[in-house]
Amino acid sequence: MAESPQARVLARRIRESAEEAAGLEAEIAAPLAEDGACSCLLSVPGIGPGTASELVIGIDIGDFPDRDHLASYCGIAPGNRQSGKSISSSGSSRQGNKRLKNLLIFSCNSLSRSKGRFGDYYRRCRDRGMCHGEALKAVAGKRMKVICAIMRGEVPYSA
Repeated sequence: MAESPQARVLARRIRESAEEAAGLEAEIAAPLAEDGACSCLLSVPGIGPGTASELVIGIDIGDFPDRDHLASYCGIAPGNRQSGKSISSSGSSRQGNKRLKNLLIFSCNSLSRSKGRFGDYYRRCRDRGMCHGEALKAVAGKRMKVICAIMRGEVPYSA
């Protein structure tokens, strides 16, 4: 009784928006559940349903001849600086698909504490003096090999 009419209207709108969002998620998830690459990507450590569906939707693996081209498209390949005849490698390029880049790097956060292959690689990178962000980018680049192979062959990940 103490609720104002405005609060009831806002609560109803929030509830309707949440129901609409759930319906849209179900519509998107239905075709992806039947996709072989999406279900195989779920076997990779650190990749959940959201990440797997974004990768399947955002990447047409047939467009990339190898893993390096895919890594470059995703923005996690190291860039090169060229001056005259000298070429030096620098950090990650600022080009590429920023959404996929952030998705791949942030999905590696959980791997930094894991005891698997990618967690060990993260710790080795940190031991070499890399900061947290650089180590995550390195793990994302390493994991790109696995993602590319899975999306091409549609076989589950095995360590």
